[in-house]
Amino acid sequence: MQTQDVRRQFLQYFKEKGHSVIPSSPVLPHDDPTLLFTNAGMNQFKDVFLGNTARDYKRAATSQKCIRVGGKHNDLDNVGHTSRHLTFFEMLGNFSFGDYFKKEAITFAWEVSTKVFAFDPERIWPTVFRDDDEAFELWKQYVPSDRITRFGEKENFWAMGDTGPCGPCSELLYDRGSHYGKASNPSEDISGERFLEFWNLVFMQYNRSATGVLEPLPKPSIDTGAGLERIISLKMNVDTVFETDVLRGLIAQVETVSGVAYDLQDQRSAAFRVIADHLRCLSFAIADGVQPSNVDRGYVLRKVLRRAVRYGRMLGMEEPFLAKILPRLVSEMGSDYRELTVAQSRIAEILTAEEEAFLRTLRRGGNILNQVMEKARKHAGQISGDDAFKLKDTYGLPIDEILLLAKDSELTVDADRYQALELEAKERSRSVQKSTQQIASENLFADYAKEHGECAFVGYALHSALGKVTALVHNGQLVSSLQEGEEGLVVLNQSPFYAEMGGQIGDIGHLKGDHQFFQVTNCISPYKGVIAHSGKLEKGSLKIGDSLVAEIDAPRRQKIANNHTATHLLHWALHKVLGEHVKQAGSVVDQQRLRFDFSHHKALTQEEINKIEDLINEKIRENLPVRWYELPYDEVQKRSDIKQFFGEKYGSKVRVIDIDYSKELCGGTHTSYVGNIGLFRIAKESSIAAGVRRIEAVTGTEAEGLHRHSDHLLGQLAAALKTQVQKLPERVEKVLEENKQLSVELKTARKGQLGDLVGSLLKKVEMIKGKPLLAIQVDLQGDELKDCADELSAKLQPGVLVLASGADDRCQMIVRVSDDLVGQGVKANDIVKVLAPLIEGTGGGKPNSAQAGGKAPHRIAEALAKARDLL
Repeated sequence: MQTQDVRRQFLQYFKEKGHSVIPSSPVLPHDDPTLLFTNAGMNQFKDVFLGNTARDYKRAATSQKCIRVGGKHNDLDNVGHTSRHLTFFEMLGNFSFGDYFKKEAITFAWEVSTKVFAFDPERIWPTVFRDDDEAFELWKQYVPSDRITRFGEKENFWAMGDTGPCGPCSELLYDRGSHYGKASNPSEDISGERFLEFWNLVFMQYNRSATGVLEPLPKPSIDTGAGLERIISLKMNVDTVFETDVLRGLIAQVETVSGVAYDLQDQRSAAFRVIADHLRCLSFAIADGVQPSNVDRGYVLRKVLRRAVRYGRMLGMEEPFLAKILPRLVSEMGSDYRELTVAQSRIAEILTAEEEAFLRTLRRGGNILNQVMEKARKHAGQISGDDAFKLKDTYGLPIDEILLLAKDSELTVDADRYQALELEAKERSRSVQKSTQQIASENLFADYAKEHGECAFVGYALHSALGKVTALVHNGQLVSSLQEGEEGLVVLNQSPFYAEMGGQIGDIGHLKGDHQFFQVTNCISPYKGVIAHSGKLEKGSLKIGDSLVAEIDAPRRQKIANNHTATHLLHWALHKVLGEHVKQAGSVVDQQRLRFDFSHHKALTQEEINKIEDLINEKIRENLPVRWYELPYDEVQKRSDIKQFFGEKYGSKVRVIDIDYSKELCGGTHTSYVGNIGLFRIAKESSIAAGVRRIEAVTGTEAEGLHRHSDHLLGQLAAALKTQVQKLPERVEKVLEENKQLSVELKTARKGQLGDLVGSLLKKVEMIKGKPLLAIQVDLQGDELKDCADELSAKLQPGVLVLASGADDRCQMIVRVSDDLVGQGVKANDIVKVLAPLIEGTGGGKPNSAQAGGKAPHRIAEALAKARDLL
């Protein structure tokens, strides 16, 4: 398959050129509030480009899964109707972090284009930024100068945002021939159809400040991106990306499922392309932990799914169908993206459930459409823009379909108002992406790390170690000394303190010298390889070069280690009980509890929770040793038995925590034997987002405490119900039955009382200008007040009823008017509009029934008098 071959050959080429091949990050961005979805290869390296961190490699290559839909990349309506728009695509890229620059980047791009992609060198046209003479001269080594085009800032200058890293770029275009246009060069090709861009090389050499000034970056970097689907379309010499192997294979599956042939001359051909693209987008997003919902990225995903369903109906597919196309996607892409294979059953289940829900909505939408059209006939024959937008946004009816239906019924649509609402919706979608300044910075410890190297962490084996002070920070600045009473950060050349990361909290303890004592209240890693002890100097003074004994709070560390190992057991047990689709989505480990977030689409049953606890406690009793060792990351990538953490960024060497049945990459501290955990209990299971569940659990003495608390609660309940704990179920059942019987008796008694009350109230009806009126306050609340109003209005025919009640600082008023009096112009909603302000409240309703609520019960009499005046 060409797509798979090109993907693998691209990565192999750069591996041979000294690049680390980094796996695609999930399409769900990790710790980046500026993104709805991962939309470019450089996203996972943004913190490196910004100077906030460093990796143990200077060169990288990836094939990144990308989703561009929503936010500023909101081209959803174009997908299926153009030759190039996709919601999901793969971006090939190579990156340099202060290593090579323009010369090597251009050489690599030329060699890959001509050798790996096997493109005709005579048909490659590079473009450069208008002022980038360096890039122009470098390209002249490969193509004649008349094939190099200069463009302005709009086309050939890239920026991460309004501020931050930026620089000129060079695009590679491929001349597809005169069949795609008469333009003789890229400058004349306005549509970009003939000279098709397939690779963009960004030369990141400036930092744009908040004032707009371009300052040279100390370490220029390279960020490139090449759309894999577009490259394959050029290699296969086809008109659109939908004719490439993977997408065409999915279209073939749509043909099989729908029973309709794919014919480009058929108006319905767009439906095949929409379904093929949208299925990839939905499947990869769900596999990476996103689930359709009504908020943020879940809302965007739901819109994608509903669009696919609408187009499926154009092909006659009235029942859920996406799960039937999914196996073809898994067979085409599952070997390179194992997450698809692992999550296949879960993806199918979620797709089908969402489709069924939307089909129910569409059926309701058909009824709503009829109501909207009936309303339009009464309003100058026009469907309002608000109604049209609701039909499209809520019920998924496309505007084209609404316009056609309106035309058939001799109605029009307020298109201007509709377009205004559509624009507002797009702006709201963009606003989901939080705006943040992304200014490249020189981290406080970047130069320190270069000069001193990494701080050695010796805490896997030791709880106490001698270290030398290599850096001090006070008030955010590097200083040469700290004085007694001052707070700050102390960095040693080696330390047993674990710095907070990977969900595990930092160690606490103290640093002690001959005449110094520094109380450590937290330990952090502000830069890769730096261990910073945060706290207060309680005795003496500290200066660079001083020797200190660093000692952690060992009992606290042991509890943290127990809980951290317990999270690995929990991850393992979740896979056993719920399935391989479960992916970690975050965790917190401290000395009192553990918290584990994971992808799963529904709440756990009590049976599943019990099974998870049983599996873990069984392994605790088994008491296997917890081993750890390091492996090259390249080797780990080939092993399916070692779990990798969600969104983590790994170096060339990684640490494996191995408990025989559970193997995970982890840099945290762990207990030496599983039995040290003692006992495991789940305290709470809940939802934190669509498709993401959270388990909070305790171990050891905290788990025992949870047991005792449960026992204590049962004892209290038994005492209150005057029974024994073991007899609680039958006692509770008996109490509930007694309560049910008493409720029936009470309801019967109240009904009798209500009948008596209604009879006495009807004697107080007064005639106002020939109209019967009962305006009175009663001592009833809630349903009783409503029931009383129902009884009275049924017997007060004709008549006007104003029934009020008050308690504390709240009051309620119900107004009923018989139909014949409504015909004479007496309306309940008009009466409520006048009375509600008198009781300092609001209200509304219909002509024959309305109600109001207020907070001035002391003014009820005044309101009732006003009702008489109104009548």
